[in-house]
Amino acid sequence: MAISILPSLTLPDSELEVSYILASGPGGQNVNKVATAAQLRFNAALSPSLPERIRIRVLELAGTKATRDGVIVITARRFRTQLRNREDAIERLVALIREAAHRPAFRVATRPGRAARQRRLDGKAHRATIKRGRSARFDD
Repeated sequence: MAISILPSLTLPDSELEVSYILASGPGGQNVNKVATAAQLRFNAALSPSLPERIRIRVLELAGTKATRDGVIVITARRFRTQLRNREDAIERLVALIREAAHRPAFRVATRPGRAARQRRLDGKAHRATIKRGRSARFDD
């Protein structure tokens, strides 16, 4: 089954590797016996499903979740069941890839105009005048 990320981008289940580990947190004594935390591994560097632009960006955004080899490791332990933690890990991976696929708006750097610079200097001069008026004067 494929995971839909964008209308033009899907991720096959075969590229995801999910294992279960012991989790801390709620669950009482059961937490020491049952491996409920899901650890999802996705090799972004070698994934044929990701376009090059998204691959580079997803590895940047992953930060410490990415290994040196380009494998993204997401550990989900918020819930008490394996199934829910697996779904949570996949949701977090999909959100990461969607964020990487989003193109930031192109921004042209602009400089302030002459009137804006003048207003700024007038404001600074006004403030300096106010502060100068607060200083103590000794008239003898």
